[in-house]
Amino acid sequence: MPVFGPLLEMTRIQSEINKLFDHLADLKRSEAGAAEGWTPNVDVFETAGEWIARFELPGVDPDGVHLTVDGNQLILSGEKARPEPDPAARFHCVEREFGRFRRQIPIGSPVNPKGARAEFRDGLLEVVFPKVENRRGGELRIPVGERGGGT
Repeated sequence: MPVFGPLLEMTRIQSEINKLFDHLADLKRSEAGAAEGWTPNVDVFETAGEWIARFELPGVDPDGVHLTVDGNQLILSGEKARPEPDPAARFHCVEREFGRFRRQIPIGSPVNPKGARAEFRDGLLEVVFPKVENRRGGELRIPVGERGGGT
């Protein structure tokens, strides 16, 4: 047995495991895709005064993007049209995703939905909500006044 035999065997096993994980990821994508098509990536963060979500939507027509707020959920939906392929083209790899999409994000801070704004630029959709003071929970001091009269 060559000196590098065990190392070669470990490399082969690692390659097989990587293929297995790639296959599982493809299955997950196809299961999710069966319901909605694909799921856009998102970054969600907040500043002192705003709650912000940034969605990656390359190749999506802004007119086909729909945003709604339901309770404390931001819901993004739409469709990315598949371009007509060149009939003479022979694809070697197809990784871009097309079709309907939907993404539901919990809004983790009290916000004013009526003050929300959204901007779509260079395939990036930014949704910004102004934060409001939390009116639920927390301590609220109620002043106690003295009532006059009576003996």
